[in-house]
Amino acid sequence: MELRELRYFVAVAEELHFGKAAQRLGMAQPPLSRAITQLERRLGTALLERTSRKVTLTAAGGVLLAEGRTILSAVTAAERRTRRASTAHPSLVLAVKSGTAGELLTKLLDAYAAEPGAATVELLLCEAHQHQLLLQDGQADVALLHLPFDSTAGLDTETLYTEGQVAILPASHPLASRSQIRMADVTTLPELPMARWPGPSGSYPEGPGAEVRNLTQLFQLVALGRTTVVIPESAGADLHRGLAAVPVLDAPPVTTVIAWPPHSRLRTVADLIRVATRL
Repeated sequence: MELRELRYFVAVAEELHFGKAAQRLGMAQPPLSRAITQLERRLGTALLERTSRKVTLTAAGGVLLAEGRTILSAVTAAERRTRRASTAHPSLVLAVKSGTAGELLTKLLDAYAAEPGAATVELLLCEAHQHQLLLQDGQADVALLHLPFDSTAGLDTETLYTEGQVAILPASHPLASRSQIRMADVTTLPELPMARWPGPSGSYPEGPGAEVRNLTQLFQLVALGRTTVVIPESAGADLHRGLAAVPVLDAPPVTTVIAWPPHSRLRTVADLIRVATRL
């Protein structure tokens, strides 16, 4: 099976329409239809059920779609990482979420830059749950993640540190003057419902809280008295006026890890991981 054929099939399987798939691929529909038919003959099984009204996947087609996406993503990742490594000044891309501890980033980047043969580190700011796609398709080489909020499925990781959590509240709120609170105190505030973050699919869970995508947006909404949130201590270290961070005694601890694709063989990534675990 050629990569060209796999790209053709994935396009048709995702669009479930030969005309739309051909348009997406920038080709005419007849040669696309012939290519899919030839692929089915060579594999000895039907991949698509075709009628005059619709196109659907067979069980075999569903398997090939899942495998094909993985293969094409790996090829794209290999191309991107090869290009970065082949330049006169190799670079690596570190994906971080908005609000990642600035102190940690500064220490990590400074310590790595002092290493012999250190590559240029490009920071890629991402939103919640974007890191896996960025690592899988080669847009990023390594990422800083926070457990239990981020998934590390399919990734290798090393633990960097563990910390507690704080509630971010308007400075004028009665709870803001306390030295510490509990989860029940902050999750039962009718006037300040908990903020909602998007899940892996990009959709938001049901609830009255504001929909947020990053800490900048979140802090603005908290300051306006629209929502509240419980986040890692380090993320709430540099708040602007009008906000307060109060330790939450019974909030689960948050562990920061450095993560990378298990198949990565880049020396630059290995060096960055080694430096990170020494901090």
